[in-house]
Amino acid sequence: MSTPQSQNTARKTIRRSLIGLLIVLGVTMLSGTIVSVALPQIVGSLQGTQSQYTWVVTATLLASTASTPVWGKLADLFDKKLLLQISIVLFILASLLCGLAQNTGQLIGFRAIQGLGMGASQVLVQTIIGALVSPKERGRLNGLLGSVMAVATVGGPLIGGALTDISWLGWRWCFFIGIPFMVVALVVLARTLHLDDARKPDTRVDYVGATLIAAGVSTLLLWVTFVGGSFAWLSWQTAAMVAGGVLLLALAVWVEGRVAQPVIPLHLVTRRETAIAILASVAVGMAMFGGAVFLGQYFQLARGYSPTAAGLLTTPLMLGTMGASTIAGWMVSRSGRVKPYVLTGLTTLTVGFIALSFIDADTPLPLVSLGMLAVGMGVGMSMQNLVLVVQNSVPLSELGAASGSITFFRSLGGTIGVSVLGAILANRVAGNITDGLASAGIALPEGGPDTSTLDLAGMPPFLRTIVENAYGSATGDLFLVATGIAVVGLAVAFFLPDVRLRDTIDMPGSTTTEAAQKPTDQDPELQDKDGDHPLPT
Repeated sequence: MSTPQSQNTARKTIRRSLIGLLIVLGVTMLSGTIVSVALPQIVGSLQGTQSQYTWVVTATLLASTASTPVWGKLADLFDKKLLLQISIVLFILASLLCGLAQNTGQLIGFRAIQGLGMGASQVLVQTIIGALVSPKERGRLNGLLGSVMAVATVGGPLIGGALTDISWLGWRWCFFIGIPFMVVALVVLARTLHLDDARKPDTRVDYVGATLIAAGVSTLLLWVTFVGGSFAWLSWQTAAMVAGGVLLLALAVWVEGRVAQPVIPLHLVTRRETAIAILASVAVGMAMFGGAVFLGQYFQLARGYSPTAAGLLTTPLMLGTMGASTIAGWMVSRSGRVKPYVLTGLTTLTVGFIALSFIDADTPLPLVSLGMLAVGMGVGMSMQNLVLVVQNSVPLSELGAASGSITFFRSLGGTIGVSVLGAILANRVAGNITDGLASAGIALPEGGPDTSTLDLAGMPPFLRTIVENAYGSATGDLFLVATGIAVVGLAVAFFLPDVRLRDTIDMPGSTTTEAAQKPTDQDPELQDKDGDHPLPT
């Protein structure tokens, strides 16, 4: 029988482990957006080209998204703690190398390595939390997860812009700033995280399936990134890349259906709960990633604010996500039901997108803030709860693959959404500027206006007004498209089964090792009247 002293020690150990996990998640999410407003200075300092500018972002997204399901499966086969430690060290080394890069070629390569660490850390954190806390009580923790992800995603551009503007720091600190936090997390987790995740004797890694999935996804992401810019939507390049990507993924499905231990078990993604949650997560992923990117650009190019001020103006998006995820997580833990909060979240997300679809260069900032607040609340109520739906439907032995799958498809949806919406925005901006110049009687350059290197400060007032109106109107059109995607996600979510979250870490009747439940089962004081495993506070 455990003593009060041992119970208190166990509670503190779990709390410290969770703090370390949240630090890892926050820093990796931050690294994805912190360079967004600093990229012009970064690429200019390294004397890079416009194509290299794109690759600094694309390399990270490709590596992170394509490797996510692989890391999730490895978490089911190997020691989760060791894998997380490897991913943290990989991220730290890559961040250091990115900050020391001497040319854009080096930076692109190091950013790809950093993307591997990002993808691994994000899915492993969620998998490990799933191994420590029951699905019902995990709802409360999802509030913290959503808050951390919101602060990191929306706050990244603000922090990156501020670091770049400080002369004695500069853009290199966009990469250095996360290193000390990750070192602290590495030490904390080494001392406090205890999981019985020894490798199983019959473990086999499906290297063929993993390679095909990574290659197929990378091909399609490359197409989405460059179509409409480097080549036309209807072109031989489009045909080759789409056909090649689809063929590779078809082969991956064929392989995954025939191997004993697939990277993405087909029975997981075809299960009703998982399939619906994946489709709904596409809309949420687009909101989470696209909101920070395009709203920050709107405030800079349509309203004339500095990068730092633009970051501050996106604060309602962050506050909405933090508040909604915290409150919804607490309510989910009390009720054990997820579907009402997912539906409410996606409805609020749709309303927010509708509001933002009416913005232009002259829309009052309070109205823009209300739209951002609604989008943030929608993301906060639905994002982590969709992960919870998937984790609740699988045994502990498949938790890594399930978490990896939902994270992978959410990231994939976000990446595709940002790329497609970005292409739409570029085309609309070019068309709007062309119309504005023509109305002013100004001759257009051959090939139309170049919108990749716009300098509002150096423009004459009449031209600046044309450009600001062009971006303002185009951003509204962009969120009208986003509204349609959100509506699809909402419609799909109506088919989620209204299940109750289980009170145990593993599914009833599972043969999973009892050692994985030890951190919570050994502490009676961590249980509430329903037998749950609440987080230590």
